[in-house]
Amino acid sequence: MIEMLQYDFMRVALVMAVLIGLTAPAVGTFLVQRRLSLLGDGVGHIALTGIGIGLLTGTSPVLAALAVSVLGAITIEVLRARSRSGGDVALALIFYGGLAGGVILTNREGGGASLQSYLFGSITSVSASDLYVVAGLAVVVLGVVAVFGRELFLLCQDEEVARAAGLPVRFLSILIAVTAAATVVIAMRAIGLLLVSALMIVPVAAAQQVTRGFKGTMLLAMVVGVLSAVTGLAGSFEYDLPPGPSIVLLALAVFAVAVAGGTVVRRRRARAGEAREVIPDRTGPGMEAEAEVLRG
Repeated sequence: MIEMLQYDFMRVALVMAVLIGLTAPAVGTFLVQRRLSLLGDGVGHIALTGIGIGLLTGTSPVLAALAVSVLGAITIEVLRARSRSGGDVALALIFYGGLAGGVILTNREGGGASLQSYLFGSITSVSASDLYVVAGLAVVVLGVVAVFGRELFLLCQDEEVARAAGLPVRFLSILIAVTAAATVVIAMRAIGLLLVSALMIVPVAAAQQVTRGFKGTMLLAMVVGVLSAVTGLAGSFEYDLPPGPSIVLLALAVFAVAVAGGTVVRRRRARAGEAREVIPDRTGPGMEAEAEVLRG
């Protein structure tokens, strides 16, 4: 860990890993709660067209991907809200069209090698200018979560209740989609567009195994995300592995451990609950005092 900090590009990569580890699970918690776990994957397909446009026009691929992703996310949300059945087909067309368009535009520009880094991640090639853009987007994403967290939570719990409470459901739904699009752009250089959705969902799924409340799940998911991103980056440097897949595999390993730990915790809680139910039913001389001792 200390050795890799001697290199400028690794220090930049480390900062980006922390930003990604914080933002991706924070947004992913809302997506999981609202059953939109694959939204990040779909937006990643659309972002590829933005990258192709950026490379073809000589502009920033990150900013071009952000513009196209936001537009695509808004379109996805509008289609999802208006149609439950035909909307699925329309969304699939947008996803695959974005992927195909991005590949064609990138190949036309002659950026086949660049496309590979965006598909699977290349965090060590991130420049300082890229980091500034990513840091700005991360601040915006975390700011949205902090300011609109309660409203978004209510929306994700029950859309009808949120509407009855007078919340702007359409605006909040679009806000989630746009925030997810920004998160995809934040993470695409490190994780890769084909893997970015994993870091948005897997830490949340791991946290759910051992937590109960929404806030606790989000905080623990962010911790898992940061640990996975930083440890995966360090491991990729030490063993010469691709950073994106290393980070995702570590997150999956944490999930596996959390499943095992969560099973043990739930069994203990179940046994404790059974004991509390049995104790009050016991009657007879001294049984009430014994019950109090057992509860203590």
